[in-house]
Amino acid sequence: MFEYGILPPLMFIGMIIFMLYGFPVAFSLATVGLVFGVIGIFTEHFSPAFLQALPLRIFGIVSNDLLLAIPFFTFMGAILERCGLAEDLLEGTGKLFGAIPGGLAYAVIIVGAILGAITGTVAASVITMGVISLPIMLKYGYNPRLATGVIAASGTITQVIPPSLVLIVLADQLGKSVGDMYLGAIGPSILQVAIFMLFILLMSIVRPKDLPALPPEARGELNRALVLRVLAGMIPSIVLIFLVLGTIFLGLATPTEAGALGVVGAMALAAAHRRLSWDLVKQGMHSTMHITSMVVFILVGATCFSLVFQGMDGSLWIEHMLSGIPGGPIGFLIFVNIFIFFLAFFLDFFEIAFIVIPMLAPIAQSLGIDLIWFGVLICINMQTSFMHPPFGFALFYLRSIAPRTVKTSDIYMGAIPWLGMQLILVAIVIFWPESVTYWIDKAPDVDLNSIKIEVPAFGNQGGNTMPNFGLPGGQPGGMPGMPNLGEPPKIGP
Repeated sequence: MFEYGILPPLMFIGMIIFMLYGFPVAFSLATVGLVFGVIGIFTEHFSPAFLQALPLRIFGIVSNDLLLAIPFFTFMGAILERCGLAEDLLEGTGKLFGAIPGGLAYAVIIVGAILGAITGTVAASVITMGVISLPIMLKYGYNPRLATGVIAASGTITQVIPPSLVLIVLADQLGKSVGDMYLGAIGPSILQVAIFMLFILLMSIVRPKDLPALPPEARGELNRALVLRVLAGMIPSIVLIFLVLGTIFLGLATPTEAGALGVVGAMALAAAHRRLSWDLVKQGMHSTMHITSMVVFILVGATCFSLVFQGMDGSLWIEHMLSGIPGGPIGFLIFVNIFIFFLAFFLDFFEIAFIVIPMLAPIAQSLGIDLIWFGVLICINMQTSFMHPPFGFALFYLRSIAPRTVKTSDIYMGAIPWLGMQLILVAIVIFWPESVTYWIDKAPDVDLNSIKIEVPAFGNQGGNTMPNFGLPGGQPGGMPGMPNLGEPPKIGP
């Protein structure tokens, strides 16, 4: 363990202690990094030359165009959270599915997926759906654990469905294209929604009293007007999804530019619902400023920590520890996912992405693991950070808006089955990589061993008296000692 010195393990332990004590993460990381840097300089385990790169690394963070997508998508989500779109979608979809057992739960899952695809923020989805649908579900006899569980879980689908902020951060940390990360997440997103809906179907068969159908007076008559109302709520959402994601997939815009387009679309939807006001914009700007500042400060703290950690050969210590795990790449992936699952009890996804992923990515790459697949897999696992009792943020959001008649224990117990379903998806993606890689465009496979390159000869052709560099030395027109470079070029198998 101490082959690379005792300071890297102590540094890692110090970081955990600071975080468990409750200090702000960004300042904890920076403090641990700089303190151990000073210790390393005095003990001659760390070169002060590394610290000269710190200003450049911080400047690289604040000048990173990719990270500019975060405030755009955050502002878009904040606007859509308050513009009335979710209310219309939930009301219309709930009535559309209300005639069948679990109809409201199906509506929450579907609307959660749609909101995830146009907001990219968990808080907006969970709070909006909780405020609108939870009182109705409780009123018509839904089991509180099932109702709170489906709302919290459907809100966390946002983590995986593009344009997820997590995927943007992971793409930056892994050095991969955001567009490829989004394409890779399409399959797991569909699988996650399907698993959730299959669970509701199973519960409606096994325990129909826990999720009854809505009475006729609550759902109204199923007619063409209701269907058109649902479509009227979904079509603008689909247009906005294409505006944001389609332009990225087609190569027409970068994630930052697509985020700016999304902001324009969100404000247009708010105006269409007659809710666009200065107060709405100001609230959206405030939440955007809060989240963006948090991300930047965590990144600055993380770069201080990682610079010193790598300068002390901490990355080699991590690689030495993990490369000996039995089972090869599968064993490594199982260990990493268990490790991140338990880290998610204490850290949120930003902290995991900025601290842990840079340590794990080189090892994954050395094992031949596709980093897009690895990133999407980690993203799915980090969904669980929102659902872990007792620290899951989705559970906190739900507790803040749930009626007092709903016990906190019901919210925690209701989250456990959905947490298990998220882990099932992790296992599916590990053992079925095509669920991610199928959607990503690949360059044609070329066997490099089958390629033969022949360089042209510049011989005496047409009476040219120039020396023939293609002839062996000693032949007319040749130069002594020059190799025969052969025929005109031929490239191919």
